[in-house]
Formats: sequence, C-alpha cells, structure tokens
Amino acid sequence: MRRPEPLPRFSRGERLVHRSTSVLVGVLAFTGAALYIPSLALLVGRRPAVEATHIVAGLLLPVPTLLGLVFSASLRADLQALNRMTGTDWRWLRRRDRRTARLPVGKFNGGQKLATATVAGAGLVLFGTGILLLAPARVALPVSVRQGATITHDLFTFGLLVLLAGHIWLAYRHPEARAALRTGLVDRAYAEREHPAWARQNR
Repeated sequence: MRRPEPLPRFSRGERLVHRSTSVLVGVLAFTGAALYIPSLALLVGRRPAVEATHIVAGLLLPVPTLLGLVFSASLRADLQALNRMTGTDWRWLRRRDRRTARLPVGKFNGGQKLATATVAGAGLVLFGTGILLLAPARVALPVSVRQGATITHDLFTFGLLVLLAGHIWLAYRHPEARAALRTGLVDRAYAEREHPAWARQNR
C-alpha cells in the first residue's frame, strides 16, 4: 500500500481559531436551547447564570477570528481565497458529479465558500440582534424593535443550526478533512482528488 504523503493545509493559528470558535458556538447552542426550550430550562435551572453565559459567549465569538486576522498570515490568505468565487467554483456547484469530474478546484470548493459566506452573514445578524436585545436594559427602544430583533435572532439561529448540522455531517463523511483541522496536514492523495489545483501548487 502507498504510504500517506502529508501536505500542510492549516496553520496552528487557523486550527486554534477553528477550535475556539467551535467551543463558543457549542456554548451558545446549549445555553440558547436552555433559554428557549421550557423543559430544558427547568432541567438546567439558574436562568440568570445561563443567560449571562450566553451573552458573554456571544460577545466573545468574534474574538478568535479577529485575533487570527491580526496574528495569522495564513488565515488572512485563506479568507481572501474563501471570499473569491471562480468559474470553477460555479461549475462545481452546478454539477452532480462534482466529486468525480476532476474539476481544477483550489484550496476550497464552491460549497465551502458559500457556506463560509452564509455563516459569516448569519453571525453578523445574530450579533447585531443580540446587541439590540441587550439594549433595552440601558436604552429605551420601541417594543416593536425588540420584538423584531427577537424574531430575527430566533429565525437566523434555526437556519444556522441547520447549516452547522450539515457541516458536521460532511466533516464525518470526510475523515481526511477532520484530520487536517486536527493536525494541520492532509494526505496528498485526498488533496489531489478533492482540491487538485491547490495540490499542484504545493508540490
């Protein structure tokens, strides 16, 4: 059997940003569920502490990415790549045989780029509406604004949870991708199959 040939994919800084963000999202999901679902709220109890934890985790959520942008050149480069859709990315999204079509996919495919943009946009909406939900304690906002912020916050939360569930499902279907986020390395054979253009650039 061919011995796996490791190919560097993610830096230590990028992996730390991903892990820190994942932990904060997990805290937000658990505390949000405890605040939203009555039966779970009764089981957990201590609503003020749960609410405070939810708020702190939400305020901290952008911090890992912001620190990564300051200190990690590789993260900045990857975000630039994620922010640019190419013709290959659009073809990848349209084709059903995208996994076997041998398209010259770069480091990230079209699905990963769209998912990143969607998560970032939803995160900004959740952060903004969360701030509005905190504001009435100090600012006299109209009731309609608070109600609108609550509905928007809930709807975007549900949508983001569906997207994150799909992200986790795809991660378990691709153990090589999980290993890359754990170790920073990916098997070259996997890279040449899923991201051939990027693999060629890293010979």
